[in-house]
Amino acid sequence: MLTRTLRGPEADGIVRQESFPVLPPPVEYSPTPLGDALAPLPAELCRWAGTHLDEVRAARAGDAAR
Repeated sequence: MLTRTLRGPEADGIVRQESFPVLPPPVEYSPTPLGDALAPLPAELCRWAGTHLDEVRAARAGDAAR
């Protein structure tokens, strides 16, 4: 499942796959420089969520009341 999930990012140049010539063949994934450039984004998303959590909860509560 992990291999299937990472095929898209690998094709996009975000992660690289390294296989080893032993049995069973272990595989390692690591970010490329392009992938490293994405690293700050999850932290920024978490900051945004923390800042706007009350607004999101209020919006959900309003939707539930409709």
